[in-house]
Amino acid sequence: MLNQRTLPRIGLGTFRLKDQDVIDSVTSALSLGYRHIDTAQFYDNERAVGEALKQSDVPRDEIFLTTKVWWDRLQPQALLESFEESCRKLGVEYVDLALVHWPSPDDEVPMAGYIGALNQAREKGLTREIGVSNFTVAQLDQALSVPGGEHLITNQIEVHPFLANRTVVAHCQEKGLQVTGYMPLAVGKVMDEPVLKEIGEAHGVSPAQIALAWVAARDIVVIPSSTKPEHQQSNLEAMAITLSADEMARIDALDRGERIANPDFAPEWDA
Repeated sequence: MLNQRTLPRIGLGTFRLKDQDVIDSVTSALSLGYRHIDTAQFYDNERAVGEALKQSDVPRDEIFLTTKVWWDRLQPQALLESFEESCRKLGVEYVDLALVHWPSPDDEVPMAGYIGALNQAREKGLTREIGVSNFTVAQLDQALSVPGGEHLITNQIEVHPFLANRTVVAHCQEKGLQVTGYMPLAVGKVMDEPVLKEIGEAHGVSPAQIALAWVAARDIVVIPSSTKPEHQQSNLEAMAITLSADEMARIDALDRGERIANPDFAPEWDA
């Protein structure tokens, strides 16, 4: 339906990672075979991510690099300048995916303006693809309806066993957009969940791997964050786990609408 470029099934999230920590994390991930790196202006680590890319032997054209513009820079000119700044910090000529990190609070900046500018960034070659993050069903429909919106390929949203986010996931998939799920491990909370532990024991893997397998089985790209090579490796291996219909249903039942990323400027979420 849309001009959709396939996102790698798993990527490395870099939220909360700074300086040498993020350099080491990205370096390790690339050496293990990750080819999707997710950062953002708000993370204040683009320069360090760029340093890791520069040091890596992996060719630039084999890496899918995502960054995001913060909601205070959504005015069209500011948005374009912010992505130019991101490319400079990352040390690249372009990113593979540029996202609007959050919709404009209270629609202070008209959506037609910033989605149009996002598409201008694509047309100028600052990014290969464009998308949004943390958009509700209504906001997504509005974004798709304005000029430039037809080029959106993804909505990056919070998804983990305690927040299945079914309404938005189903709507994105119905519209032909790839869903990218952040915080798929619920900042580590999945490790203490008895159901995930039990299913993990049956497969000989960790609860975290089961959580990732569950998200991936829903055709959602996962971008877990990890600084430890052994965890990065196990996250990669989770993509090969096949869960039974009964196991999927048991994990489905863990959904309790537990939202972790919910700042005061967030939109009114879908149920």
